[in-house]
Amino acid sequence: MRIDTNLLKEILDDLQVDADELKEIAAALRWDLEQGLKGAEYSSLKMLDSFMNMPDGREQGKYIALDFGGTNVRSELIALDGKGGYESLKRCSRCLVSDSYNYVTAKTTAQELFDFVADTIAQLLADEDKSENYYLGHTFSFPSRQIYASDAELIAWTKEFAVTGVVGQRVNTLLSAALERKGLGFVKPVAIINDTVAELLAAGYQYEDAMIGAIYATGSNCCYMEKVADFGRPAGIINLESGGFNKLAPSKWDVILDDSSELLGQQRLEKMVSGRYLGELFSILTQKLLNLPERPHLTAVNMSELLQDSSATVLQGAKALQPQIGTLMPGEAAYLRDVAKAITIRSARLMAAVFAGIAWHIFSFQPGKAMHAAIDGSVYELMPYVQENLSRGLYEVLGEEGALVTPVFVKSGSSLGAAIAAAVCHNGQ
Repeated sequence: MRIDTNLLKEILDDLQVDADELKEIAAALRWDLEQGLKGAEYSSLKMLDSFMNMPDGREQGKYIALDFGGTNVRSELIALDGKGGYESLKRCSRCLVSDSYNYVTAKTTAQELFDFVADTIAQLLADEDKSENYYLGHTFSFPSRQIYASDAELIAWTKEFAVTGVVGQRVNTLLSAALERKGLGFVKPVAIINDTVAELLAAGYQYEDAMIGAIYATGSNCCYMEKVADFGRPAGIINLESGGFNKLAPSKWDVILDDSSELLGQQRLEKMVSGRYLGELFSILTQKLLNLPERPHLTAVNMSELLQDSSATVLQGAKALQPQIGTLMPGEAAYLRDVAKAITIRSARLMAAVFAGIAWHIFSFQPGKAMHAAIDGSVYELMPYVQENLSRGLYEVLGEEGALVTPVFVKSGSSLGAAIAAAVCHNGQ
């Protein structure tokens, strides 16, 4: 066997986060949150206003949800009944990239991009009554500066987008102009949010006590409902951009990961919890343990497949890794499973500390407040050991108050959240 058990023990020890450390992280996150509310430059949390309030039961009628966060642009007509119920009446999805066109490159103009998006909405409404206005909520999952609830400026493209003429511009203003060009002036974009805010809105429509929203997938972010109007900002949902939280002590393995990342020195928390980086860290440690000449390309999916094999021999788990690292010697797969498990449990416990820090802040103005923390994302939904260790971590940090914070999985909140955002803004909530 190629694995040095002393090195293995060192790695597993480095990935441990005990209860005292969790409490320190939660306290540091609360401090950054409250300093960020004041606009303090030394907070690592952006604390972005969404200018959006939670649903209150008046959300009724048909609304258009536009979900634009990648190359697949989705529009959906959703009927809300105001009582937590909803129905998807119609969906339309179009890809911005095909064999005959590509609307994500620098050769594409803003007008071409948003005309394509408007065409998607035209297809959605092809058979609908066009004598009345339709109100549209837009989940736009790119870094943006919220101007007010109905519009936001794109700060920078990510995810390999490079369309010209959009950065620095108001996104829903560009969309409205495209809708007018397509004869769809009766479609009114009244809200724009990111996917984390959409998740909280979707949860708040179903759970009256939803206060925290989180995306726990390829990337990671959190938001919460701020009840206090203070520091020159209104009460409303605040987007922490928590992936950038940096008051953490990275292991030397995290430092190696950071040194080889595209965002050097940035997104410290995200690099320790999200699916995109869990696989990277596992690749680094696998190379080290097996003394491989090159770093393998292992993903969170590979880790999940390995962790799902609970047998002593780990034969199926070993097969899942074989295309990337070749045939494993007896015992090696079990040790690699231990490493994957430690990485995963650390991720869940760090997310628990984030939730606990937010909860502490909420308790400061609503003592004893019971709340749901809504989570969407493949890591939370599918990765073994995550859900139970996140809940356990909450209790370790919060003690008896841990019973007040209930994590809940709310799947595919982007579209429903967009429809609810449109309803909230249309009703002037």
